[in-house]
Amino acid sequence: MSKITLVTGASRGLGRNTAQHIARSGGDVVLTYQSRREEALAAVAEIRGLGQRAVALQLDTGSVAGFADFAQRLREALRQTWQREQFDHLVNNAGHGEYAAFESTTEAQFDGLVNVHLKGIFFLTQALLPLLADGGRIVNLSSGLTRMVLPGYAAYATMKGAVETLSLYMAKELGPRGIAVNTVAPGAIETDFGGGVVRDNPEINRHIAERTALGRVGLPDDIGPMVASLLADGNRWINAQRIEVSGGQGL
Repeated sequence: MSKITLVTGASRGLGRNTAQHIARSGGDVVLTYQSRREEALAAVAEIRGLGQRAVALQLDTGSVAGFADFAQRLREALRQTWQREQFDHLVNNAGHGEYAAFESTTEAQFDGLVNVHLKGIFFLTQALLPLLADGGRIVNLSSGLTRMVLPGYAAYATMKGAVETLSLYMAKELGPRGIAVNTVAPGAIETDFGGGVVRDNPEINRHIAERTALGRVGLPDDIGPMVASLLADGNRWINAQRIEVSGGQGL
């Protein structure tokens, strides 16, 4: 029986790539999207084309008030598609960037990051615990910016630092259920994240590549397989770890 993984923010970017690689590894996927419904349905079609089952559910990870309703819709999807009451893995990937100097970051920008990257992960995971199978896995996405300081990302990196601490507490408190919790921290990746600045700005791309041991900027295909591998049976003993996937950026 295939394992079922819920990947938030999987209509595009790293979330979509992760969902694809989970399917290629023989897993089924529930993916969430905030507003890009057509892209989410295209991702579902890709996964089904790989011979795995998938469904897409709308979710605003910045709105805690909607999590109970989402949990109910997820429960219904599990019953209808898999005839199951629980899923196996949760990948908390959904998020957005916010570029602003420390001195000019607004309260609204800060609160927006808190709602999605911290409160969202904390309370969504809490809401889904009854549906997450014992012995399951949780992967929380962080950022290389918790190790490498880049002016303009103080608020964003602060949220990701909190996520890394939260992951440790999740691992400790969910350990009695056999649930392993890890953090994956990507370096700079060529996606549309942050307006596609790493992908579309040649100067920034070159600057990062020159400061990365492997001599290039990361690609989605450098991250998705890594996350999928953490969900494999052979990695069941990896727990409470921060795993940076950056090609040696900043060395």
